[in-house]
Amino acid sequence: MANEEKRKTLVLGHRNPDTDSICSAICYARLKQRLTGQEYEPCRAGNVNPETNYVLKYFKTDAPRLVESVKTQVKDIEIRKTKGVSKDISLKRAWGLMQEDNVVTLPCVTEEGILEGVITIGDITKSYMNLYDSSIISKARTKYSNILDTLEGTIVVGSAEEYFDKGKVLIAAANPDLMENYIEKNDLVILGNRYESQLCAIEMEAGCIIVCEGAGVSLTIRKLAQERGCTVMTTPYDTYTTARLINQSMPVSHFMTMENVIAFSDEDYLDDIRDIMASKRHRDFPILDGDGKYLGMISRRNLLGAKGKQIILVDHNERSQAVEGMENADIREIIDHHRLGTVETMSPVFFRNQPLGCTATIICQMYQEAGADIDKTTAGLLCSAIISDTLLFRSPTCTAVDKAAASDLAEIAGIKMEEYARKMFAAGSNLKGKSDEDIFYQDFKRFTAGNSVFGIGQITSLNPVELEELKGRMLAYSEKAREQHNVDMMFFMLTNILKESTELICVGPGAEQLVATAFHVNGEDEREELDGIVSLPGVVSRKKQLAPQIMMALQQ
Repeated sequence: MANEEKRKTLVLGHRNPDTDSICSAICYARLKQRLTGQEYEPCRAGNVNPETNYVLKYFKTDAPRLVESVKTQVKDIEIRKTKGVSKDISLKRAWGLMQEDNVVTLPCVTEEGILEGVITIGDITKSYMNLYDSSIISKARTKYSNILDTLEGTIVVGSAEEYFDKGKVLIAAANPDLMENYIEKNDLVILGNRYESQLCAIEMEAGCIIVCEGAGVSLTIRKLAQERGCTVMTTPYDTYTTARLINQSMPVSHFMTMENVIAFSDEDYLDDIRDIMASKRHRDFPILDGDGKYLGMISRRNLLGAKGKQIILVDHNERSQAVEGMENADIREIIDHHRLGTVETMSPVFFRNQPLGCTATIICQMYQEAGADIDKTTAGLLCSAIISDTLLFRSPTCTAVDKAAASDLAEIAGIKMEEYARKMFAAGSNLKGKSDEDIFYQDFKRFTAGNSVFGIGQITSLNPVELEELKGRMLAYSEKAREQHNVDMMFFMLTNILKESTELICVGPGAEQLVATAFHVNGEDEREELDGIVSLPGVVSRKKQLAPQIMMALQQ
């Protein structure tokens, strides 16, 4: 496993990401990588909305990779890089590799890296229990090269690439008269330097003879063996040792487990594989990549002290808005401009939270503080985020710092803010052909206040007719979404950027009355005729205007 300083760190915004969330992740990852030389990857926790898509296309930037969970995966932890072997290697060779690498399991893979099976130290042990099956070597289709390697032998007649796949193994301990009674065609005969025994074995059509103790083989025997198709090899070992070792020449393919091999993907989550590993007696389990190719082995010991993914959060700090699995992650930094939420960290982290209109403004400051030049593309992304989050400075969350940063960034990016903002907002409010679900979750956040849980979605538009047409659709879908999320109340903001006002859809017991009380909306003449909708002039910000008022009202 790579050292910690070489581990990749993911830079992530909140679920249902907006332009600030996406652009801040991209630009902060660039800054961190530039300053540290380490790997930082911008990611997104949800789909890219139309406005953000316009921004990314305008500045020719790819959307970050989608990450739906940051639970610890197999690829995040250390795995044993046990080298794969061919299923044709001998048991002796496999045993040697196990001792050399101090492992009890070897993966058998093809030349392309595809897993074919596994051989364990237990499988090798069991192979020695077949003591009474003298034909097991031929049943295992043992290659002569394996026999030569195991016996440290030399081939005299025949090819090492041929296979011993018929007959039994026997020792020629008797005289030739008796040998004729038990040597059969294709047998493998272990014998000494007696010419008569060698001649008898060949005449009885043995498939192979092994001459022990390094004895020579006469020209006559060689010639006869060549004519009869009998393979001849010599070994420096004595007859007893040769007979003892020869079973170790069998290929592991005859003993390895090929079916129902329990293997995991490097994308698997540790939570999912932990119980499976605990329920099996296997010591090691193969790990495969997305193409089914072998990567390494994992054992229960690898799960001990497993470190989660390294994460930097931008534009949020509440667990309810964070990507799934945040509790397993190793949060390193948080850069945000929202209220303090509920994200817990395993250790102290770098936490920068400022009361500004946009996270991108903070990141712009961090570039300047580090003395890092901001290129045209980065400037464009940061400026777009500020324009979006402050509704071109119309939002009450906007500060003089945001305006100054956006002005400087627009100059670097070469854009005219008013003109660019109109096109960006128009792209974001183009809702033709979009489903109710797509519109509702385009910008949605979940909040908790005491024992109450509520959600707020928002759509901003320059087109009042478009917003008016959405009222009925969003009112119906908000009720559906409330049931799906199992929250107490659901709100949806239909925000007119030009008029700087919001028509607020309120769903759930007491939701409409709560908002009316919070914003002091009294009298039927000030109420929208359609039940479930409250008009809120001057309200455009979910973060600074709507959510805090709802929370205060709930606490009262």
